[in-house]
Amino acid sequence: MKVSWSRAVAAALVCCAAASGAEYLVYAGAYTRGVSHGIYGYRFDTRTGKMRALGLEAEVSNPSFLIEHPDHRFLYAVSEDAAGMVNAYLIDPKSGKLALVNRVSSKGDGPCHLALDHEGRWLAVANYGSGSVAVLPLRKDGGLGEAAAFVQHTGTGVNPQRQAAPHAHAVVFSPDNRYLLAADLGADRIFIYRFDAETGALRPAETPSVAVTPGSGVRHLVFHPNGKVLYAVNELASTVTAWLWDAAAGRLAELQTVSSLPSGYRGPNTAGEIAVNGAGTMVYASNRGCDCLALLVVDPVRFTLSVLECTPLLGQTPRHFALDPAGAHLLVANQGSDSLTVYTVHPRTGQIRPVGHPVTGVAMPTVVVFVKAE
Repeated sequence: MKVSWSRAVAAALVCCAAASGAEYLVYAGAYTRGVSHGIYGYRFDTRTGKMRALGLEAEVSNPSFLIEHPDHRFLYAVSEDAAGMVNAYLIDPKSGKLALVNRVSSKGDGPCHLALDHEGRWLAVANYGSGSVAVLPLRKDGGLGEAAAFVQHTGTGVNPQRQAAPHAHAVVFSPDNRYLLAADLGADRIFIYRFDAETGALRPAETPSVAVTPGSGVRHLVFHPNGKVLYAVNELASTVTAWLWDAAAGRLAELQTVSSLPSGYRGPNTAGEIAVNGAGTMVYASNRGCDCLALLVVDPVRFTLSVLECTPLLGQTPRHFALDPAGAHLLVANQGSDSLTVYTVHPRTGQIRPVGHPVTGVAMPTVVVFVKAE
């Protein structure tokens, strides 16, 4: 049974890779404390894995996280500043140009993450600096309305340098759109809210939060395609935790925690981004310090993780990465070396291999996103 399952997955991945002969827009957000000025655009050719720079597409302060609307017409960006903002842009699919629609307050300090609900009507934002979460309505023109919901987190952790206050670091909507989950690095908790898709309101779930292992510093979250398992990357502990998700009750139960680091590594490190491939067979997690990517194989029955390898990356401080829509390439934003790196993804094993040299021209990149182009 396991053999036939893996063959089916491999066939699907090969099919997807073969169908990936297309061109995408890539947008890279960067901190603007240095020479970068906002959001930079690229053309990405999936046949070759090559990127062609388009230049600065939007001048905006500290767009450290970006997200595309599912209709491919709009791009949303945080401004990770003391008085946080969220920016809405109209995408020109031919030129890649971004036109500002509007910007509104994130209702907190240092917004660092965004999530769209599954109906494409609401945008959730995590405010790292002030440890809060807000939900913003999307207008018909793609612009943003003032917050319809706001929640202030409370709690601290055992690390006095990083966990003296709550720091909301990520938000994700449950697959059925009934809940919003928020990872809080400072409080060492994943908060769970009931979400009203009609009004945007949030209220605590029956089990309002779960505690992670003290000092873990939970950072980012991603659901497995089956909707039954949530994977969390823990920044301070450099680990990945698998959580069983009870959709009916809106409750998490810890299943397993594994290291994201190579065996024997003892140097400094903070974990960065996490992603699962479309087939649900691999989980990837980036490490900043070790500067490597953990490749974690998903058990097809239990959905636990086992480490395949930790691949060294051609860049420093890999803060964020993204798989292209076909899952055939992986693009890494190297904040510490001012570069982006393209890798091919093996259709069967999920292992990665670099394509050419790192792409330069954007300083302190923090996020990359693929957008369908014309």
